[in-house]
Amino acid sequence: MDATNVTVGLIGAGYWGRNLARCFHQLGVLHTICDPAPHLLAGYREQYPGVRLMPDAATVWDDPSITAVAIAAPAALHFELARRALEAGKDVFVEKPLCLRLDEGRQLIELAAARNRILMVGHLLQYHPCIQKLRELVRDGVLGRLHYITSNRLNLGKFRREENALWSFAPHDLSVILALAGHRLPCRVRCTGESYLNHGVADTTLTTLRFDQHLCAHVYVSWLNPFKEQKLTVVGSDGMAVFDDTRPWPEKLILYRQYLKWADGQVPTPSRSAGELVPVTEGEPLALECRHFLECCRRRQPPLTDGHEGLRVLSVLDAAQRSLDRDGEATEPRPVTGPDAGGAAPPAVAAAGAVAPVAGSNGVFIHPTAVVDPGAQIGSGTRIWHFTHVCAGARIGNNCVLGQNCFVADGVVLGNNVKVQNNVSLYTGVVVEDDVFLGPSCVLTNVTNPRAQVNRHALYEKTVIRRGATVGANATIVCGVTIGRYAFIAAGAVVTRDVPDYALMVGVPARQRGWMSRHGHPLPTPDAEGVMRCPETGFRYREVAPGRLQCLDLDEEAPLPPDLRAGRRPYREFNP
Repeated sequence: MDATNVTVGLIGAGYWGRNLARCFHQLGVLHTICDPAPHLLAGYREQYPGVRLMPDAATVWDDPSITAVAIAAPAALHFELARRALEAGKDVFVEKPLCLRLDEGRQLIELAAARNRILMVGHLLQYHPCIQKLRELVRDGVLGRLHYITSNRLNLGKFRREENALWSFAPHDLSVILALAGHRLPCRVRCTGESYLNHGVADTTLTTLRFDQHLCAHVYVSWLNPFKEQKLTVVGSDGMAVFDDTRPWPEKLILYRQYLKWADGQVPTPSRSAGELVPVTEGEPLALECRHFLECCRRRQPPLTDGHEGLRVLSVLDAAQRSLDRDGEATEPRPVTGPDAGGAAPPAVAAAGAVAPVAGSNGVFIHPTAVVDPGAQIGSGTRIWHFTHVCAGARIGNNCVLGQNCFVADGVVLGNNVKVQNNVSLYTGVVVEDDVFLGPSCVLTNVTNPRAQVNRHALYEKTVIRRGATVGANATIVCGVTIGRYAFIAAGAVVTRDVPDYALMVGVPARQRGWMSRHGHPLPTPDAEGVMRCPETGFRYREVAPGRLQCLDLDEEAPLPPDLRAGRRPYREFNP
C-alpha cells in the first residue's frame, strides 16, 4: 500500500505504545514518539534512530508534517488528547476505549465530522483474520440463526489500579459481539464482579447481554486466573464456531456443523464430531489494524472501527459499569444515535451492511447482513434475513418475515403476519395489509411511465394489497391498482387493473379464471343455490353481485380462528 502521504505521531511510549511504534515504523510512517517519561523515550533512541523523540504532545499538534496521531496513553487521557489532535487537523487512531464518557465520545465524533478527519478506535480483535472469517460465516448463514455467544478473556496479571478488568479486557470482546449481533445495542445488560486486590477495582467480571428473545451473550474477564484463555464461542441453530486465540494458527478457528439431530422430529440429541478446521490466512492483527488506519487516512473512508462503533462499545461498557455498581441490577445502554444522542446514523454501518438499533424491537430478529435504517418501525416477532434493506420511514407490523435480498423503501407499510419471499422490492407507495403472501421475485412498481432522465419522485402511485391476498412468484403488479382480499395472483401473471376479492388471476395480462377460497383452493361450480364450498374447510361462498364474492361463514375483515390457521390439506391433494 502506498502510504507515503501519511506520517504518524505516536503519543504514549509504554507497554502498548511499543507495539504500535513497531508496526507504524515497519510501515514507514512513524515520524515522532511523545511521552513525558524520559526513561521510556530512551529505549527507542537506538531502535528507531530516524524517529523524533519528544516529551511534549504539543510538538505533534504544531507540526504540519504530521498528518495522523496514534494515542496509546491511559484511557483517562483519551478524550483530551484525541480532541486536541482533531482540532489540530490530524487524523486520529485512539486505543480502546474511545474515552470514558458517552458525551465525550459524541463530542469526538462530531468534531471529527466537522473537521473531515478520520477517527478510529483500536478494537484489535476486529482485525484478527479468524474474527474476520467468523464474521463471514455468520454473514453467509453458515451457523443459521444465532442463539448465544460466550467470550472468556482470562489471565494472571497484568494488574491495574486505574481501571477494572471490565474496562481493561472486555472492550475487544464487546466490539466483536456487537458486530456479530448486527451492530445492535443489547436491550438489557447485567454485570457482576468482585474486587480482591484493590478496593473498588474489580478483578473479575461477568457481563450478560440480552439482545432479544433469541440472542444473548456472556463476557467473562479476569486477571486472577491461573492460566491464559482467550476463547470466543458462537452458537447458532445450524452450527457452532469456536475461536481460541491461544491455539496455533491452523487450530484457532473450528466449525461444528449440524451439532444436533432431532429424534422423531421433537427430541434433540447431540451429534458429536471433532469439528472442522477453518482455513485462515495467517496475519498479525495489530499490523493489519495499523495498515487499515493508514489506508482509511489515504482514501478518506470510514474505518471498520470508527468513532460510531467505538461509541456503541462505550455505551455497553457504561451500562455494564452501572450494573456492576448496583450488584448486577439490569440496565439499558444509553442511545448512541437519534435525537437524544445528537448524532446521525454512522456511515460505516450502512457500508458494512449492519443493523441500526430499532426502538421497541422485542423479539425482532435481524440478520447481521441486513440493514435497518434508524427511523424504521419494526413490529415484535418480525424476522429480517440476509442482505435485506429496510429504509427509514418504513413501517413493518408484527410477526412478519422478510426473506433474503429484499428492499423496503421509505413510506412502505406492511401489516401483521406478512410473508415477503426472497428478492422482492417494495417501493414508496406500496401498502400491504395483514396476512399477505408475496412470492419470490414478484415485482411491484410505483411509476407507470418511468424514464431515467425524468424525475417522477413526486408522482409515485399507490398500490394496495388487501388482507390475505397471495402474489405468486415472478408476478408483476402494475402500480396504482388494488388487489382485493384473499385474491390469488398466479405465478408469472401481470396485473394491470384492480382485482376483486377472492379472484384467481392468471396470464399476461392477468385475467380472472375463477374464484379462490380463503384457504387458497379454486372453488367449484356453484350448486343450485349458487353456493360454492371450499374443498378443504367446507366454508360456503356465493357471488352476491356480479364480480363480488362473499364468504357466508366468515367475516372477510377478521383473522382466521386459531383452529383453522393450520392447513389441513395442501392444494395438490385436490389437484393431483
